[in-house]
Amino acid sequence: MPIMKKLLFSTVAFTGLLAASLQAGTEVYKQVAPPPPPMYGLGFYGAIDAGANVYQNRGDTRTFTQDNPNLLGFGDTLTVSPKNDVGFFGGIKLGYVFGTGVVRPTVEGDFFYNGFRGGANFTLRDINDNFLAQRDATTWINTGAFMFNFILRFAPGNQRFQPYAGAGVGVYYAESAGAEVTNPNTGTVTVNTGGGRSHADLAWQIVAGSDYYWTPKFSTFLEYKFLQYTSTQIDTDQNRQLNQQLVGAGVRFHF
Repeated sequence: MPIMKKLLFSTVAFTGLLAASLQAGTEVYKQVAPPPPPMYGLGFYGAIDAGANVYQNRGDTRTFTQDNPNLLGFGDTLTVSPKNDVGFFGGIKLGYVFGTGVVRPTVEGDFFYNGFRGGANFTLRDINDNFLAQRDATTWINTGAFMFNFILRFAPGNQRFQPYAGAGVGVYYAESAGAEVTNPNTGTVTVNTGGGRSHADLAWQIVAGSDYYWTPKFSTFLEYKFLQYTSTQIDTDQNRQLNQQLVGAGVRFHF
């Protein structure tokens, strides 16, 4: 009987040790879902940008003829060639990106300074096309544009590269710094008017560009603008709309 008890006790003890050993050697794994990929360029943002006003369509060359025989200089012609020099622009943007999909509607306030050199070259010839005189008139035009844009942004793949396109309307204020007339032969300034005139009117633009996001909340971007200043308040037989081509770059910060 004692032998049977010892045998039973030994069997129970061995079974317990074996179960404990098996339990200790079994590892329990808990499956953890991977973190979601980061989302780039969402919500509110502010931006600063600057660049060149590379071209202004200030009209074609025009020729005026003195066709009244009762006045001095009958048959003389005056050729006016407007200047279209490179200018500078710079400003800020405030906007909001809607949604998290591939296509993201965006609203944006676009406020910038836009300055460029104006004026024209004047050439006077007589009735026989002999050169009489030439003058160079120069002025600097300072403007401020206050635009409201609607933009579609595209965020394919990992969302770092985000092209966009849109359009906007708004108003502008322009002021001329006055005119300076120079004799191109001698370099002498013959006329300097000092102060200039100002004008405010409607404007519209088309924008296109692309961001590259270095972090979910910071990007650098390139942007092109086709910008038109209208002159609805001036009654004239000539087209007074000023078309401009602007190219710039900037940085964008999401809040």
